[in-house]
Amino acid sequence: MEVTQVESGAKGAFEAFEGETKAGEITYTWAGDDKIIIDHTDVDPEFSGKGVGKIMVLAAVDFAREKGIRIMPLCPFAKSVFDKNEDLKDVLF
Repeated sequence: MEVTQVESGAKGAFEAFEGETKAGEITYTWAGDDKIIIDHTDVDPEFSGKGVGKIMVLAAVDFAREKGIRIMPLCPFAKSVFDKNEDLKDVLF
């Protein structure tokens, strides 16, 4: 599974691919210069239950740590990943 990041202005996404097939996407919006708000997670039904959503959240966490920014997970799925994993809470806003 490969995760890529795309940004366009104040919005961005982490997209997961299995080969040429897009398995899922997490979208976010910048809130100032030091925070992103994860607002939506979508996983293709073909990849349901395979951990794609969590892989993308972890990519967002890695990005936040690299850039020294914080994350606000408004998306219920992303919030549930943070709630279940204490070791990710260092990037929460």
